[in-house]
Amino acid sequence: MDVEIRHLRSFVAVAEERNFTRAAGRLHLAQPALSAQIRQLEQRMGVQLLERTTRKVDLTPAGEVLLERARCCSTESRRPCSRCRTRLPDAPADCASASRPPPRSTSRR
Repeated sequence: MDVEIRHLRSFVAVAEERNFTRAAGRLHLAQPALSAQIRQLEQRMGVQLLERTTRKVDLTPAGEVLLERARCCSTESRRPCSRCRTRLPDAPADCASASRPPPRSTSRR
């Protein structure tokens, strides 16, 4: 079962918003991409996490359990970034961008 942090963050957003469109906006994703991530998560876990209707989204009992655990995982995954910012006060708010190499020049020599 390969569950990625992005799947958990997507699930938490949908569970909290109870709406795929609002969750997609919150995550800056297209709604079809978010739906695909949630489907992947359900397939990888082998359990239905959300009850979907045309009007609303509710958590299944398994979804309620995962929501609590996913919030913990999501919080834990952000801790290194906050440590990085305290050590490097000039680091950007997004630590991932601080660790990326600078963009390559597109001009040829």
